[in-house]
Amino acid sequence: MKQLWLTFTVIATLAVVNTIYAQARKPNIILILVDDMGYSDLGAYGSEIHTPNLDRLASEGLRLKEFYNNSICAPTRASLLTGQYQHKAGVGFFDVNLGLPAYQGFLNKESLTLAEVLKTAGYRTLMSGKWHVGNDSLVWPNQRGFDRFYGIIGGGANYFDARPMPLFGSQYPVVLVENNQRLHPADNSYYFTDEIAAHAVRYLDEQRNSSQPFFLYLAFNAPHWPLQALPEDIARYKGRYDIGWDSLRTERLARQKQLGLLDPKQTIAARDASVPDWNSLTYDEKTLWKAKMEVYAAMVDRMDQGVGKVLDKLKELKKDDNTLIVFISDNGAPAEDVAHWNGTPAGRNTGPVGTAGSFESQGKNWSYVSNTPFRAFKNFMYEGGISSPLIAWYPGHIRKGTIEKGTAHLIDLAPTFYELAGVKYPQQFNGAKPNALPGKSLTGLFFRGEDIHRDEPVFWERAGNRAVRKGKWKLVSTWPQYRWELYNIEEDRGETTDLAAQRTDVVNELSAAYFEWAKRTGVVDFDKIKPERRP
Repeated sequence: MKQLWLTFTVIATLAVVNTIYAQARKPNIILILVDDMGYSDLGAYGSEIHTPNLDRLASEGLRLKEFYNNSICAPTRASLLTGQYQHKAGVGFFDVNLGLPAYQGFLNKESLTLAEVLKTAGYRTLMSGKWHVGNDSLVWPNQRGFDRFYGIIGGGANYFDARPMPLFGSQYPVVLVENNQRLHPADNSYYFTDEIAAHAVRYLDEQRNSSQPFFLYLAFNAPHWPLQALPEDIARYKGRYDIGWDSLRTERLARQKQLGLLDPKQTIAARDASVPDWNSLTYDEKTLWKAKMEVYAAMVDRMDQGVGKVLDKLKELKKDDNTLIVFISDNGAPAEDVAHWNGTPAGRNTGPVGTAGSFESQGKNWSYVSNTPFRAFKNFMYEGGISSPLIAWYPGHIRKGTIEKGTAHLIDLAPTFYELAGVKYPQQFNGAKPNALPGKSLTGLFFRGEDIHRDEPVFWERAGNRAVRKGKWKLVSTWPQYRWELYNIEEDRGETTDLAAQRTDVVNELSAAYFEWAKRTGVVDFDKIKPERRP
């Protein structure tokens, strides 16, 4: 009997050891998302902004030349969190309900979040930052698989207080919570970017004595407007932008070529017609615009400092050698002028740009620099709206200093993480049949430089703006004209030469594929559902 008991004890002990060993072999995963930051705003992508921590990850890991988002905040987050096209996940337009399943404004139960799926593989799931895929408390992060959450539920916040934000001539509340408990911090008692980083560090520290793998979703609000930054960060950029946007864009283009991100034979987007010549501005106009970019740079800088604190904690915990980090932006830099949204003054500009009392945005004049070398801005399906930097870092797995073309999309990250975690995507989950994953794992691309082999093109639709990407071809149209344009992205990523009239065969093929995808994905003609106000 004693021998039998010992046998059972040994078996049980081995089972526990095997479980611990299996978990230890699973990589930790950190997904970093920034908000409204352009393709060229990191040093590793050509910027003059001080981003040493992300630049280090890039030099020790991989950068993609072509990684695509969904052109605007909530739809990008829906795809990122679920691996679905945003309509399939229920956030086809924004986090507002337009009365149809594809446009309900929150994640549906058939679209499983990264947290929900990774928990089935034994992961601890952590989030700090911006949610923006469901305002009702029934679909907040803790109800969608996250063990720990700190941040805002909606689409934006001030950086020095949680007061309502002036938008569309109204006051929009800022819902700041931690683990389902609403927070009401005193004005000027914190800086939001620092708080997001600090909570991420705290949640990581809770893993100090645990062998359990973790998934951290670090979703910074920065550098989304309003432009508000700490004085010491702003001071670092004083005078740097006196040269104006024309000269700065020239600098960034030269740096991108030097880095190997921009082929000298590639086209560069023409300057946006609505962006004035810097030298045509008055002294007062230049003073205001210089201040805006100084603050914007300071916000990106502070975000990078937060990433550095997370990296320091990871190293302290000795978990850095078994952690995959992926960094992206949710869309291209925006064209909004929030100080005069739709002609309505914001009503909060009671202090200089950058202070708690100000409410300003970068504006298209600087955003066209942030999106270098591409065309257009956030919300458009031209490259400037949907192109994001992507950095992937995984010591011992990703070769240092790698730059790949990629042509990857948000929908590809979920299958990548699930493959690395060794998790089987559920066929049933909490009584629902999950939507199939349309993306492809990027492990071959990340680790071996292999091309992505897709069964169909990649598609976009948001507020009537549409696009299709297949191989070198990109089909794109802008609401309300709905006129297809065709570009050869391999040679013309600046989208300067429309080939639709010459290659009607390609237009017909890709447009047919688009309408078939739209039908099965739940996309509806925007003119039939457009709301009165259009974020």
